Amino acid sequence: MNANDVVVGMGEVLWDMLPEGKKIGGAPANFAYHVSQFGLPSCVVSAVGEDALGKEILDNFTSKGLNCHIATVPYATGTVQVSIDQAGVPQYEIKENVAWDNIPYTPALEALARRTKAVCFGSLAQRSVVSRNTIGSFLDAMPENDETLVVFDVNLRQGFYNKEILCNSMKRCNILKINDEELIQVSRMFGYPGIDLQDKCWILLGKYNLKMLILTCGINGSYVFTPGNISFLPTPKVEVADTVGAGDSFTAAFISSILKGKSVAEAHALAVQTSAYVCTQKGAMPVLPPQLTGQLQ
Repeated sequence: MNANDVVVGMGEVLWDMLPEGKKIGGAPANFAYHVSQFGLPSCVVSAVGEDALGKEILDNFTSKGLNCHIATVPYATGTVQVSIDQAGVPQYEIKENVAWDNIPYTPALEALARRTKAVCFGSLAQRSVVSRNTIGSFLDAMPENDETLVVFDVNLRQGFYNKEILCNSMKRCNILKINDEELIQVSRMFGYPGIDLQDKCWILLGKYNLKMLILTCGINGSYVFTPGNISFLPTPKVEVADTVGAGDSFTAAFISSILKGKSVAEAHALAVQTSAYVCTQKGAMPVLPPQLTGQLQ
């Protein structure tokens, strides 16, 4: 990566209202924060409201040393009611028409896009036309070359997605990140429900001409598909505090590794270790230990 290059997490930033109190969340922010911990310049792109919750997010990111391009808009800062079931798996109730649904596309954001080496975006922030158009314009402005990584982390939440958004996003990305449950839902929508998970992945990889497809299967391990090759690793057994943000840390470790010139197998191994560690911590943005971050120094 050049000195000017940046890795961007783009979309929702919000407060997860957890049983024990509120924690900052949103997949793009989680992703950008963990990328920064691996020593790469990162930036979170989103929007907050003109309210105390919005100011608190900005102050928190400043204290973490996280670069942001976060607009302040006349809507409430996003919140999500999170309840954790007995297996430690979160259920979400996501408030609508909030700040991150209204991310404005500005000349400054376009300038950021022009020096973006990798971006990670999902389906949730595309539920509203404003943020969906901003994400599309940002992708249009990014450098067009083989080195640029465009990661679509599907992240299906509630009913906030449709076939058209998923289709367009898969066409725009060159790396697809999906979990086993999402893959089953996507396959139903796209009309190939009956075949096994690996075959579904090969179909998506070929159909959308992807560099890589990352499939995470919770405790059943994870796969990275590249044309003609497959990497599988089991999930380490750890004492789970909660699984919030584990997938985002996986993506961040993987993409950071690839950008630092590591092989797919090396990137996959670090991603698995990182997400396992995040599962042992409360919340989505724990400080990663040096034995993880040091692998990319």
